[in-house]
Amino acid sequence: MSRVVVRRRSERRRRLVRALSTVLIVAGALLTIDAGLTVVWQEPVTALQTKLRQNGLRADLEALAATGPTLAERRVLAGLGDDDRRRIAFLARSLKRRTADGEAVGRLRIPKIGADFVVVKGSSPEALRKGPGTYDETGLPGTPGTVAIAGHRTTYLAPFRHIDRLKPGDEITVRMPYATLTYRVEYSQIVAPDALWVLRSGTYDRLVLSACHPLFSSAQRIVVFARLERAEADPSVASGRASDRRTRVLRPRPA
Repeated sequence: MSRVVVRRRSERRRRLVRALSTVLIVAGALLTIDAGLTVVWQEPVTALQTKLRQNGLRADLEALAATGPTLAERRVLAGLGDDDRRRIAFLARSLKRRTADGEAVGRLRIPKIGADFVVVKGSSPEALRKGPGTYDETGLPGTPGTVAIAGHRTTYLAPFRHIDRLKPGDEITVRMPYATLTYRVEYSQIVAPDALWVLRSGTYDRLVLSACHPLFSSAQRIVVFARLERAEADPSVASGRASDRRTRVLRPRPA
C-alpha cells in the first residue's frame, strides 16, 4: 500500500474523529443548556410542545363556548326553572360526559403567579402534556363539592411551577363555557402521593390544585385548597342561548 493511500485514510479518520467530537461537544452543550433552563425556568423542549397544544386548545375552547348548550341540554335547562346553581351543576356534569380525555373544558387563571392556561379533561400523563387537567375522581368546576386540577411543575410548560407561592386570599378563577367561578386560597399542604383524601367532598364547594413536590421530584405532592367565593352564570345558563348577554352572580353554599 502506498504512502499516499495510507495518508489519505489517516486524514479521513482524523476528519471523522473531529466531526464526531464536534457533534458530542454540541450535544453536551445543548444538554447542559436544557438542564440549566429546567432548573431556573422550565424544560424548554416540552414547553414548546405544550405551548403549541395550548394554542390549539384555546381555539377549541372558544368554539365550545360559542355553540352554547346542546339541544338536549337546553331542554333540560328549561325544566330547571330559575335555579342557576342547579343549571351550572347540570351543565358541568353534562360537559364531563360528552368530552374525551385531553379535550379543552375551561380556562384557569391565577394572577398571583401569572398562570393562564386552558384546562383539559383528565389527569393521565397524555392529558397533562397539554396543560392542567381535571381529576377523574371529581367533577368539573361548577359541580358541588370538591373540584381538583393537576399540573406539572418543571415540564410541559410547567403550569403549576410556582403554586407554592400562593397565600391565603389569593384569587383563582376558572372560566367554563357555562360559568366563571372565583375561588380564594385558604391554605396549602404537603402530602403523600397516595393522599386521596384531598379529593373528597367537604362541607363547602372548593377547588384543589395538585402538583409534584419538591421541584424535580415526585416524592410528595403540594396541594392548594381554595374556597368558592362566587359563580357568575354564563348567559347560556340563564337563557339556553349563547347570544343572551345577561349574567347572574351566585354565592357559594353556606358551610
